[in-house]
Amino acid sequence: MKDFQILEKYNKPGPRYTSYPPANFFHAEYNNDNYIQNLKSSNSQKPENISLYIHIPFCPRLCHFCGCNTTIMQKQDAVSRYINAVIKEIETVAQYLDKDRIVTQIHWGGGTPNSISLDYIGKIMQLISNTFIVDKKAEIAMECSPAYLEFEDVEKLKALGFNRLSLGVQDFNDDVLKIVNRQASKHPIEDLVSTMKDLGFEGVNVDLIYGLPGQTPESFKKSIERAIKISPDRIVTFSYAHVPWVKSAQRKLEEVGLPSPEEKLEMFGIAYNLLTQSGYISIGMDHYAKPNDELSLALKNKKLHRNFQGYCTKETTGQIYGFGSSSISQMNGAYTQNQKDTNKYMNAIEEDGLAIERGYELNNNDLICRRVINEIMCNGFLDFDTIASEFSVSAEEIIKIVDYKPSKLDQFTEDNLLSIDKGKIKLNPEGFFVVRNIAMEFDPLLNIGENKYSKTV
Repeated sequence: MKDFQILEKYNKPGPRYTSYPPANFFHAEYNNDNYIQNLKSSNSQKPENISLYIHIPFCPRLCHFCGCNTTIMQKQDAVSRYINAVIKEIETVAQYLDKDRIVTQIHWGGGTPNSISLDYIGKIMQLISNTFIVDKKAEIAMECSPAYLEFEDVEKLKALGFNRLSLGVQDFNDDVLKIVNRQASKHPIEDLVSTMKDLGFEGVNVDLIYGLPGQTPESFKKSIERAIKISPDRIVTFSYAHVPWVKSAQRKLEEVGLPSPEEKLEMFGIAYNLLTQSGYISIGMDHYAKPNDELSLALKNKKLHRNFQGYCTKETTGQIYGFGSSSISQMNGAYTQNQKDTNKYMNAIEEDGLAIERGYELNNNDLICRRVINEIMCNGFLDFDTIASEFSVSAEEIIKIVDYKPSKLDQFTEDNLLSIDKGKIKLNPEGFFVVRNIAMEFDPLLNIGENKYSKTV
């Protein structure tokens, strides 16, 4: 059993580094014309693969904890209009992409993608199939709320090409779900997962959240134990990010009362100990995967990657092209985000075919910092010589750009969270618990601009 009390020392606000620079650096001066130029440039940049993200911004009900861009489910004519807008956006973007590039990832998120008619989903999947070359081994995934998932839906999704489903359980305790205004699963999660495995899904995730009102270390332990018994390929334990200055609905949870930092830390420790003792491998900050899972193998071989769609392997990752309101495209040289407001998004697409609200073009220093931070966040290993070789500069130049000094890591080495040998930095298993804190020491932009973040643990 590991002792997690030391993590209280590092529990302070910091970026999640799903992108570098973080999304708060995106700006409104970036427009559709910039996006078109970056789309064209992306064809000659790495990775060559294409990842597609489709955002469905509708939910039958809104959970108080949610930080996603979503709205209450609209009437069918509004949903149909939205789907037509996504189709037009895909057709517009596809004009600028090299059709010889291979699609290796398709990810549907939201909102609640499985709450809309699967006929709409099939329509978009057919368009993708007709427009792009989709790799036979492509990861095709959807985030699903089990509250709106029927067994026949699982069969239909498999027929549409999906091979990975993430079940947003969040907590198995119905009292906790009631507090946060989330509908419980319509069918036992055990039966849903069993059906997915019988149908040949290559991956099944069960997603949980800790730090919600009504949760206690004891109750969350029961949720973890039940998840382990269900035995999905991956179990994700997200730390609830309380950002009421961004999502005002979260203030409702303050009325009930959130678990204390000490209780939240205990939940984290319970999850880590139970999952690793049950054979799951700890991946990065919050993912756990079975030993033969591709994420576990990628971590072992230092080939793990991370983007806005979560952890993936360097083999399957591609430059991301996002579709739908608020969706983010993550190309090698730029980030873009669509209009967050669904009506503004649809109006813009219907008029121009694109709906960019803001974006950011990376300079060479940004690219280097991103590479360094990704290696820390994903693989827990940093070799300046290797990265210098990739960018055809000296290791000294890399060190200067990320403003690295060994003394910055003294607190982590003293706490046995990482080691430094011949200039190479290696995180110990415990170092991943505070990997965001460690990454912050390589971020020269950390104290520039707006920087209100959730806590790191």
